Amino acid sequence: MEYSIIIEKNPTTGVYVGQCSQLPEAMSQGNTLDELMSNMKEAIELAIECRREELKELYKNRKVFHRRLTVNA
Repeated sequence: MEYSIIIEKNPTTGVYVGQCSQLPEAMSQGNTLDELMSNMKEAIELAIECRREELKELYKNRKVFHRRLTVNA
């Protein structure tokens, strides 16, 4: 999967701050862009894991179906 990261550089500290467009709870920072992107990858993985656990609990004891849908927008 590919994710969009909104990046801002703090003009005072020079620290890069990022937030994932698709997973707003996934945020991180880094002293360099490479460090930020590495930290963002970890933040996204953690956000996905948390959502997966929440969904498991939400759909516990229910019959659900999964389908993939691709939307080009």
